[in-house]
Amino acid sequence: MRVSTLVPYDDWRACGPAAAEIEALGYDVIQCPELKHDPFIPLALAALATERVELATSVAIAFPRSPMIVANLAWDLHRHSKGRFVVGLGSQVKPHNERRFSVPWIAPAARMGEFVEALRAIFRAWETGERLNYQGEHYKFTLMTPEFSPGPVGLKMPPIMIAAVGPVMLKTAARHCDGVRLHGFSTRKYLEDVVRPLLAGELEKAGKSFAQFEVTGGGFVVTGPNEAAVAKAAEKIRYRVAFYGSTPAYRGVLELHGHGELGEKLQHATRQGAWDKMAAMVSDEVLELFVARAPYSDLPAAIQKRFGGVVDTISLEFLSDDPAEVKRDLIKAIQAIPSSFQGYQTEWG
Repeated sequence: MRVSTLVPYDDWRACGPAAAEIEALGYDVIQCPELKHDPFIPLALAALATERVELATSVAIAFPRSPMIVANLAWDLHRHSKGRFVVGLGSQVKPHNERRFSVPWIAPAARMGEFVEALRAIFRAWETGERLNYQGEHYKFTLMTPEFSPGPVGLKMPPIMIAAVGPVMLKTAARHCDGVRLHGFSTRKYLEDVVRPLLAGELEKAGKSFAQFEVTGGGFVVTGPNEAAVAKAAEKIRYRVAFYGSTPAYRGVLELHGHGELGEKLQHATRQGAWDKMAAMVSDEVLELFVARAPYSDLPAAIQKRFGGVVDTISLEFLSDDPAEVKRDLIKAIQAIPSSFQGYQTEWG
């Protein structure tokens, strides 16, 4: 199993030193989300400070950007990291697209599939010199002159992953991408009963397998050096479960466990502005569905029980004052957990 963590994306000066430390600890992946800050620039700074660790947007919001803009950013990051960049994209939900980004919400899964296809067409034009001629329903790219082509990088094509929750986007990921970033608002039952069967069916149709398709995310890790630290961390995740549970698009996960009414109550609370009351609505029983919870000494076993066999990569954060040796040993122990993923197959042929 692979282990990822976040770069400190709110402080550019900290990105390089933090990335070097993350690499030295043995992490496999450095991720950068798009929340309050841009997800690409911190990874550029991390790329220049590291040599081995993978770098991934987790995730960049696709539809407010043209695929050409994303391709330029990805190409530069891929070149300067010497092939370590992974394009991670997400659709976000309708209200954010329409009201936060002021872009239309049209056929998100179909558009995302075309977005990925367009990126690859642009990449091929730059790497191989073939004529750019991508013509889909939502995106069309037919012009690329030498003045605007960054030229070949002499590396494998950058892997592309998308975030997915519902069945249509999951199928899109399997058909078009090199992996899927699952939402943290997932349970093991949801992964086993819904996610894995959907992915397996589409991967088979596409002539692919889980050996070349990475599944990352799908829950939360609640941990710390002792039970008191674990309990404190659990309360932070309790609020996140409540926040995500209030979103109608994620309601199916709760309904699978017979907790659909909780989602309705949480949504009502958001409409009333009762954000400070939402966490208390999530019981311990519900919280446990979404987490691998244990102190460091028992964490590898808890992660294997919660994620083993269904997820290839998990995210792990430590306390700032945890000894480096503790971090390294725990990362190694988690990496020893078997997973299906054997590596991206992104050859140009």
